[in-house]
Amino acid sequence: MQEFDITVNTVGDHPKQIEKLHVPEGTTFLKIAMDMQEKYKELYPDVIMLVLYNGKLRELNKKVNEDGSVAFVSVRDRDGKRTYRRSVTIMMQKAVDNLWGKDNVRVRVYYSLGNGYYCELKGTKCTQDKIKALDEEMVRLVQQDIPITKKSTKTDKAEEMFRDFGMKDKERLLHYRRSSRVNIYDLDGMKDYYYGFMAPSTGCLSAFKLEPYEEGFVLMFPDSISGDVEPLVTSNKLFHTLKESRQWSRMLGFGTIGALNDAIASGKGEDIILTQEALMEDRIGALASLIAENRDKKFIMIAGPSSSGKTTFSHRLSIQLSAKGLIPHPVGLDDYYLNRVDTPKDASGKYDFECLEALDIEQFNRDMTALLAGEAVSMPTYNFKTGMREYRGNTLKLGPEDVLVIEGIHGLNDKLSYSLPAESKFRIYISALTQLDIDEHNPLPTTDARLIRRIVRDARTRGISAQSTIAMWDSVRSGEEKYIFPFQEGADVMFNSALVYELAVLKTYAEPLLFAIPRDCPEYLEAKRLLKFLDYFIPLPTEGIAQNSLIREFIGGSCFQV
Repeated sequence: MQEFDITVNTVGDHPKQIEKLHVPEGTTFLKIAMDMQEKYKELYPDVIMLVLYNGKLRELNKKVNEDGSVAFVSVRDRDGKRTYRRSVTIMMQKAVDNLWGKDNVRVRVYYSLGNGYYCELKGTKCTQDKIKALDEEMVRLVQQDIPITKKSTKTDKAEEMFRDFGMKDKERLLHYRRSSRVNIYDLDGMKDYYYGFMAPSTGCLSAFKLEPYEEGFVLMFPDSISGDVEPLVTSNKLFHTLKESRQWSRMLGFGTIGALNDAIASGKGEDIILTQEALMEDRIGALASLIAENRDKKFIMIAGPSSSGKTTFSHRLSIQLSAKGLIPHPVGLDDYYLNRVDTPKDASGKYDFECLEALDIEQFNRDMTALLAGEAVSMPTYNFKTGMREYRGNTLKLGPEDVLVIEGIHGLNDKLSYSLPAESKFRIYISALTQLDIDEHNPLPTTDARLIRRIVRDARTRGISAQSTIAMWDSVRSGEEKYIFPFQEGADVMFNSALVYELAVLKTYAEPLLFAIPRDCPEYLEAKRLLKFLDYFIPLPTEGIAQNSLIREFIGGSCFQV
């Protein structure tokens, strides 16, 4: 029997060799992973989900077929975390079928909430007793350690199968797949299509929790840092914003990618754009009216995560405020950066421009307090080339109708504006909360949509490659977790900046940038995943998109300076 030489390495930017193995032909990566966990418990304390084999992600049930290197991906790694969530979701789906029969009750996964997925049962009322029964059935499936197997199937056959199952969203999704084959997963006779890899069996999926919430429940997953399933911590305002967005998508006629593709394929692309843009303009106008009703609000504080469209939103809000009789003045918090030499540094010795202390908080409060008192203030401009704050003769004085529209990542943090009366501030949290689902059981990750927006904008406005944008994305997300998300519940209003059609537009711009990433770099795997994701969409031309559209901030052609 043939043997293969395998080098076991760690995962990460600077992998280290752990051991060299000689394994017989037919050995699964699961067998190697179990042996390594037994031998190196301190290196592999977490559940292993996938293997990186010669630079390619592989499921653990796959077999070694050549010499090479392997690195094991755990539930705390980005791809392992996604795989774990996906696998627990299919196990939950199987538990629902076992309890109530797939023709009577179905589970629908709607969106990420806290560290889990918000789900509802369709066909029955979601009671405490039913949630408890579902939890117990999932525990039983874990104890049975049932294999999760994969089979390649012709796409048209899979489409036909899901039509027979009554899974219309999956049928629609696969109808537009250009690939001639798709992978169908089987869990004890229950077949389904999922967006990505799966765990080898249910036995490794013991860490989960079901928490009742609103009309349904949240399927909770292990925390990336502690590895434990922590109690649900989420924003009720965020939930209701997501729920409202879902209702908007239903009103427009498409809540899934397949439904959007149907509309584009039938020639309704321009109608989609015009309807969505009219809806967004109406929402911005309603928000301006709310602000205008209370003339004590002098500081409109806008914050949100990367690529939420904050700049375009602030311009459009300012126009609507003008139409309501107010005089808006944009203020960028970036202009209050400390001089670069005075900027705090992070643990690695690099300037930390994300932290609150990178801003001149004292000067900001002196200026804002003076403006509130009716004094004239010389406003700063930050020169990013020199790293210095400058004064260029921009003097501002607030009258009865004047308001400041202040945009920046720390806008909702009261430590930034500690000296300003609470009644003078109106706080807006903005994020691109995607309205579409991939299908019944695969929510569309909001972070993926924002990452694609940023890849397109970085390449167009800053000359930054998609590889570089992906490489820095984890750091960006870490900053959001520390400086933005904790303050979202304190907002007076949450605004969803996602456009239902945007990924069909961004596809044309993002694909060439992602294809340019070399196969031998760490970012290639993420680029490949995003390309597969974009392949679900039919492209939509940009001719019908207005110059003031929020998507223009990313693809170009905006009438605003963005």
